[in-house]
Amino acid sequence: MKKFLFILVALLLTITVGESMAQDSLATLSVEEMVGEEDMAALQEMADGDMSFHQQLKTKFVEGTAGFMSLVAIALVLGMAVCIERIIYLTLSQINAKKLVEDIEKKVEADDVEGAKTLCRNTRGPVASICYQGLMHIKDSMDTIERSVMSYGSVQTAKLEKGCSWIRLFIAIAPSLGFLGTVVGMVMAFDQIQEAGDTNATIVASGMKVALITTIFGIIVALILQLFYNFILSKIEHLTSQMEESAISLLDIISKQKSK
Repeated sequence: MKKFLFILVALLLTITVGESMAQDSLATLSVEEMVGEEDMAALQEMADGDMSFHQQLKTKFVEGTAGFMSLVAIALVLGMAVCIERIIYLTLSQINAKKLVEDIEKKVEADDVEGAKTLCRNTRGPVASICYQGLMHIKDSMDTIERSVMSYGSVQTAKLEKGCSWIRLFIAIAPSLGFLGTVVGMVMAFDQIQEAGDTNATIVASGMKVALITTIFGIIVALILQLFYNFILSKIEHLTSQMEESAISLLDIISKQKSK
C-alpha cells in the first residue's frame, strides 16, 4: 500500500513539473516562433493592407473637403435608414397568402364568417387586411364588396410605397452634391491659377482633386441606394401581386357562398 502511494505521488510530481516546464518554454517563445516566420509575415501584410485601405479612405474623405463630403455621408446614412426600415416592414408583411385564403374558404364554407374575420385580424400584412375588409361587407352586394376591396387595396399599396419618395430623393441628392463639389473644385482651381499667374499643373492639382473625389463619392452613394431601392420595389411588386390574387380569390369565395 505504501509503495502504491509512493508511486502515485511520484507520478503527480512528474506531471506537475512537466506542465510547469512546458509553460516556461512557451513563455520564452516569441509570437514569431510560435506562429512561424512565414505565417507572421503574411499576417503582417494583411494587417498593413487593411490599415492602408482605411487610411486611404479617410484621407480621400478629408481631401474632398469636410463640407461636401459630410453632406454626401449624411445622404447615405439617411437613405440607408429609410431603406432598412422599408425592408423590415415589407419582410414582416409577407405571409403565406395561399394558405390564408384556403383557411378563409374552409371557414366561409362552414358558415363561420366570424371565425374567418378573427383569422384575418390575427394575421399580419396587407393581404389579411384586404380579406378582412371584404368579409366585413359579406352581406352587401358583390359590386359593393368589390369596390370596398379595391379601394382598401389602394390604401394598402400606398402604405407599402411609403418612404420610397425619400429614397429617390437621396439617390438624386448624392450625385448632385458630388457635381456641386466638382464645380466648387474647378472654381478653386481657377482661383489658384489667377493668384499664381501660371497654369502649372501642380498649382491646380488640389482643386481638381476635390472636384473628382466629391463626384466619385456622390456616384458611389447613389449606386448603393439605387440597389436597395430596386430590391424594395421588387418586394412591393410581390406583395401587390399577392394582394390582387387574394382579392380575386376572396370575391370568388363570397360569390359561391351567396349562390348557395
